[in-house]
Amino acid sequence: MKSASLSLNSSFSQIGVGQRWRMFAAAAFLVSVPVFFEAPLVRHLPLVAVAMSVGWLGLAQVLRSRDGGQIWGDLLMGFTGSWLAGAIYWGWFRWEPLLHLPLEAIGLPVALWCLWRGQLAIGSWFYLGSLFGTTVTDVYFYAVNLIPHWRQLMQVEPELAIPIFQSAIAIVNTPWGCGWAAVLGILLLGVGSLPLRSHELKWWAFGGAVLSTIVVDSLFWLAALAA
Repeated sequence: MKSASLSLNSSFSQIGVGQRWRMFAAAAFLVSVPVFFEAPLVRHLPLVAVAMSVGWLGLAQVLRSRDGGQIWGDLLMGFTGSWLAGAIYWGWFRWEPLLHLPLEAIGLPVALWCLWRGQLAIGSWFYLGSLFGTTVTDVYFYAVNLIPHWRQLMQVEPELAIPIFQSAIAIVNTPWGCGWAAVLGILLLGVGSLPLRSHELKWWAFGGAVLSTIVVDSLFWLAALAA
């Protein structure tokens, strides 16, 4: 059974260039969705966000059961893990940064188990790429001492957040803040780009998830500048 699963994963993970770029784009899009859609949703309707995980899981299973849909169902399975973890953290624990990574990593044992079993390689690597990007972003917050600003932002209404944003940007724009941004940005660029030399879709899912972190973080930085 394990060898059959490995064969199946291999058969639909090595596809043409166009398909690889579509996988990359889909992975990047799915990393962006939680940031711009799930985060506002869980602030007011956390139970709805958690319940949506069941919908994503069902859709993933439907796609995996159809010819030509296996790779997208596989990817959506990984997204479901990221979505559920984000819904739990941002819904009930967002004011405590120390809990961010542990909760975002609740799907890690499942992803590693799937990889060991030779199953859901695309979804598992997407989840790992998303988790890696989250980890690097959190490292930046700790290194530059933005954690107090994180706690403050999670405890005030949006209209009161502007002074906090401005204070955070002042720290980011220091040589220390810019230096850490450059180092971690290069790390993300390297880790996200190297897998794209492969022909396997799982690595393009991983690369898309990692590299999109740079775009998302940059958009947050621009939004803070505009505040």
